[in-house]
Amino acid sequence: MSILPAMDVDAPPSSVRGLLSQTSHRSAPLPHGNWVMFQQWHQLLFAHWQVPADDLRRQLPPGLELDLFDGRAWLGVVPFRMNGVHMRGLPPLPGLSAFLELNVRTYVRRGEQRGVWFVSLDAANRPAVFAARRWYNLPYFEAEMELVERGGEIAFGSQRTQRGSTPAEFRARYGPTGPVERARPGTLEDFLTERYCLFALGPRGLSCAEIHHQQWPLQRARADIAVNTMAQASGLRLEGPPLALHFARRMDALIWAPRPVAP
Repeated sequence: MSILPAMDVDAPPSSVRGLLSQTSHRSAPLPHGNWVMFQQWHQLLFAHWQVPADDLRRQLPPGLELDLFDGRAWLGVVPFRMNGVHMRGLPPLPGLSAFLELNVRTYVRRGEQRGVWFVSLDAANRPAVFAARRWYNLPYFEAEMELVERGGEIAFGSQRTQRGSTPAEFRARYGPTGPVERARPGTLEDFLTERYCLFALGPRGLSCAEIHHQQWPLQRARADIAVNTMAQASGLRLEGPPLALHFARRMDALIWAPRPVAP
């Protein structure tokens, strides 16, 4: 990664128009049509493990290919805080615009398009879980969560509470250990974070929702993970501590409506 010049990574873009004008870091042009949702992501930990590729391939629907880095497959566990969530043309709504979330994800391709496949997503917001399941066909689960930051260290806890779901829990303390950096193309950091679409499988087949944001302001990170059964709940096994740890303070993102992917 290359070190960024001094910058305030908590400062929002001057406008959505300004955010849309920053596209040089993308490997593909912005999607057609209007974005439909704005989100802010805060205090993110990207914790990644190598996982046997065949184990992850069994998680994927037909039409998606597992994306590999140097021949190896990766699984990420990503806790963070969501804020400022709102639909285009509407203000953030109390009780719906801010909540904690925890994602388990891997990396896929469809042709030349690189994207994310979510193995699971847990959130401490019942309406958000319901809406994401219905509209984006994402495997969201309700959970009880907490996040506390003291002295530069974040304590994050999550326990799945969705009725009928497999128990899943995550508890960790984490924080940054280095300066804000930008991943160079072709590096592992770039492979794991610079993804601008999410794929999902619904009743009508495979869909893709495009995403746009600035390039990730990453920092090297440390993490003390006390409990982590998130992958196990989906039939996956993680060996040892994570092999890659990164932190990001904040990211503003625009999301487009899901569109069907032709078979």
